Amino acid sequence: MNEHDERGTAMTGVDPSRLDDQQLMKELETIHRTRHETLLYGSNDALSTHNERMARLEGEYLRRNPRRTVAAGRTREGARERGAGDSATPALD
Repeated sequence: MNEHDERGTAMTGVDPSRLDDQQLMKELETIHRTRHETLLYGSNDALSTHNERMARLEGEYLRRNPRRTVAAGRTREGARERGAGDSATPALD
């Protein structure tokens, strides 16, 4: 396995394409769980590394699951419909 990515910076973690589905999900759960703390308290280098690793893991997940279930409420159209039916939302003038 190449220990450097295409930009020549050190790669962190196992290449996502080498993980089985269960390992990939565990890695995704871990990185999402640590995201907020890294954003708030991590150095710029730590945040950059976290961003790159998360993008690689999520990209691999999407590559493997191109037809994943998408909840209607998680789309722009679904959000608009949800907002249009919300009478508690004040009108903006």
